[in-house]
Amino acid sequence: MCGRYAATKNPAKLVQEFEAADETGGHAPSPDHNVAPTKKVLAVVQRHPRDADGKVLEDEPSVRTLRVMRWGLVPFWAKDPSVGSKMINTRSETAHEKPAFRKALARKRCLLPADGWFEWRRNGKEKEPFFMTPRDESTLVMAGIWESWRDREDPEAPPLITCSVLTTDAVGPLTDIHHRMPLLLAKNNWGSWLDPDREDVSELLAPPSLDLVDALELRPVSSRVNNVRNNGPELVERAEQATDLDKGALFDVPSQ
Repeated sequence: MCGRYAATKNPAKLVQEFEAADETGGHAPSPDHNVAPTKKVLAVVQRHPRDADGKVLEDEPSVRTLRVMRWGLVPFWAKDPSVGSKMINTRSETAHEKPAFRKALARKRCLLPADGWFEWRRNGKEKEPFFMTPRDESTLVMAGIWESWRDREDPEAPPLITCSVLTTDAVGPLTDIHHRMPLLLAKNNWGSWLDPDREDVSELLAPPSLDLVDALELRPVSSRVNNVRNNGPELVERAEQATDLDKGALFDVPSQ
């Protein structure tokens, strides 16, 4: 977890929602119902501005921006960017210990907006896909880290900006599908997570609250999502066939 997600929100709406400047440069990815590793994704970051020589102006207020990144973290010291395909997820419990992630966790954190994420529940030899998405269709926000990588053999090439989703232990009804989940952040924690002057975010690495998880619909979907070549709104629609989970309390609509 998390190996696929959906992200279809218009960049202009995300700019408003996150009170960010649009730094996508016209290269924002199209709406994607089957985001897979190494694809381009939208991320929100917050950084202090730099002067003409690239020096960080720490006395200037930090600026929040919406940017395009590639999913799959490539550490700045990596020799080959292909390692990114193996680093789409970062365990929140050990990120501060791992050379590939600890610097990014301290200094380069981001928010990854999504419609929801896919997970597969094993049922004997079969794997049943589910789509976890907010019941009210609001933006789901996953905690992420990012890095900038440069090709030492081509120093004139633009940097490759990549990211990884933080994961944590599954909470509440999600444990019936998979033991891991993305580290979801409530809106009141967005600012603290993005704060470029804050290095210690240990208190934000705990699994999300049950209230946040209970606001999700755990929706059985078509196995068409298994193929990365498939894309479209039909991938996130509720599957016609019911499962045992579909008959249980996981999918009950909470009383008003």
